[in-house]
Amino acid sequence: MIDLGRLSLNIGLVLAFYVAAVSAYAGIKDREDLMKSARNGVHTLTALLTLASIALIYVLLKKDFSLEYAASYNSRDLPLAYAVTAFWAGQKGSLLLWAWLLSLFSSIVLLRRREEDSQLMPYVVSVLIASLAFFLIMLTFATDPFERLAVPVYDGRGLNPLLQNPGMIIHPPTLYLGYVGFTIPFAYAIAALITGKLGDSWIKATRRWTLFSWYFLGMGILLGAQWAYVELGWGGYWAWDPVENASLMPWLTGTAFLHSVMIQEKKGMLKVWNIVLILATFSLSIFGTFLTRSGIVSSVHAFGQSPLGYFFLIFLGVVLAFSLFLLFRRLPDLKSKDELDSLLSRESFFLFNNLILVVITIVILWATTFPLISEAVKGVKITVGPPFFNKVNVPLGLALILVTGICPLIAWRKATAKNLKRNFTAPLVAAFIGAAVLTAAGVHKTYALISFTLCIFVTTTIVMEFYRGTSARREMIGEGLFSALGNLVWRNKRRYGGYLVHIGMVMVFVGITGSSAYKYEKEAVLEKGQSVQVQDYSIKYSGMEFQRKENMEIAAALLEVRSDGIMVDEMRPEKNFHFSQPDQPTTEVAILSTYKEDLYVLLAGYEEGGMRATFKFFINPLVTWIWTGGMMLTVGTIIAMLPDKREKRRVAAALSLEGREVGVKE
Repeated sequence: MIDLGRLSLNIGLVLAFYVAAVSAYAGIKDREDLMKSARNGVHTLTALLTLASIALIYVLLKKDFSLEYAASYNSRDLPLAYAVTAFWAGQKGSLLLWAWLLSLFSSIVLLRRREEDSQLMPYVVSVLIASLAFFLIMLTFATDPFERLAVPVYDGRGLNPLLQNPGMIIHPPTLYLGYVGFTIPFAYAIAALITGKLGDSWIKATRRWTLFSWYFLGMGILLGAQWAYVELGWGGYWAWDPVENASLMPWLTGTAFLHSVMIQEKKGMLKVWNIVLILATFSLSIFGTFLTRSGIVSSVHAFGQSPLGYFFLIFLGVVLAFSLFLLFRRLPDLKSKDELDSLLSRESFFLFNNLILVVITIVILWATTFPLISEAVKGVKITVGPPFFNKVNVPLGLALILVTGICPLIAWRKATAKNLKRNFTAPLVAAFIGAAVLTAAGVHKTYALISFTLCIFVTTTIVMEFYRGTSARREMIGEGLFSALGNLVWRNKRRYGGYLVHIGMVMVFVGITGSSAYKYEKEAVLEKGQSVQVQDYSIKYSGMEFQRKENMEIAAALLEVRSDGIMVDEMRPEKNFHFSQPDQPTTEVAILSTYKEDLYVLLAGYEEGGMRATFKFFINPLVTWIWTGGMMLTVGTIIAMLPDKREKRRVAAALSLEGREVGVKE
């Protein structure tokens, strides 16, 4: 299987060069026969990379330690689930996963849109497969996942204990689905620049791909935060780590793009801006991969030192040079005929939304790369810590919430005084009442009070949108309440799915605000049978329990938790000692979650066989709102992505009209 996997990659590299070249030539010469050959080549590439991936997984499951990659990330005592996750645990396997996903997405693009955008497709395929060729070059010449050891070993080093968590099963693949998925709208944007089809057809053709990629990248970020929260034992979920920032930046520009394209579809404006946003999103995805794999940043998430950073920098340079060349060449054709009619309009606030997101991205990019710049210029690495990120991004985040609430309320083109009074009265009243209630309840920290008040404002605006739409259907059609609400959402999936996504993001903001503003921490050393008071909780230490599993020993502290004298939970914070790496014990925290707060308990250490133990206790308010917000975001995204017959007709009409316009110009 090792030889079969390597052969698949070698053949795939040659085929990728052929497909990228012949597809571009087919577009230039309008040769359908060559395009058919390119299509077959894409599907063959998918089959070859699937075979290579299966080969690597087979070797990992067989525990064949003649393979260097298996010896580095697998071991005989590693459970089956984590033996599979070793596929993406290391640099070589993760790049193979990236390449396989890109080949699979390329095949899906060809199967889904063969006739509707035939003028764009040759160049779309060429860009996708040229990107795939880059990864295959690295897999073939620089970081071969099928490299054999000169002398096979009996057992491997195993998976890093921090990675032996259920988060390892779902977080990396979810993140990669987002990263790789953004290649599709990028390829369409390049194809539009090459062909001159610069209307909104390429945007409509990729709307679901963009939403798909944005969703999975966002969920990957949330899943990573949840993993850090339960595994690293520091009481938090986000540390402004360079690799965390690397995933957040393309998500922010992708969010800006999703909002900005609505202006192009509605008004034919912001064409240059939309091209720039999707180019930035793809480029930041590659840049983030460079940060992760070069080893130039210190991070618990990053891979070790590697020469691959130079490959990614070269590829990023080529992408930017080629993209900017095409963009400047097409600038005269991208000029919009329409202009903003007023600053008090929905178009303007969509633009404000975009600008805030881009400014946040620039701030994060600058602060993340500043240590590298300072080291290159002065020879001293100056680290930018969380206080800077929080100081700058908190006010920007509050401005973003405000704009999110204003956008649904304000009219297109130009808002009138009557429109403003009718739409803003109820949300403002609700926000002021909410602020008064919060103040009376003891919320006195300024930024927390502002954030919660703005969240009430945004939620009220969204509820009003659902109420107005449902009421209108009941009056016009005579439907019942639930039928009217269901049909309203079903017939306007994109709009109301988007509102549910906004509700999810509001919940995330609520959780972030509460947990950052009112976090409480306490450390205590307890004798067996002794209790400690942690705010409203009385916690008694009952002793230690020791357990042996196939790959580790577990030391668990037994805690009885009472509130107002009533037993509410028995908690078991743990220390795990993995046999493969006994000098790296991991911490398994115990968490009691409610929608009000999390009681988060960490076993810091123990003595005398457990007669005495040291604990860290955290009270993290409202953290559950973050994870629940992710669930709401999922529901909204699914609704927004559901098929819509009317939208399909609009896309087909736009593609047909644009094709005729390009023909007339030529």
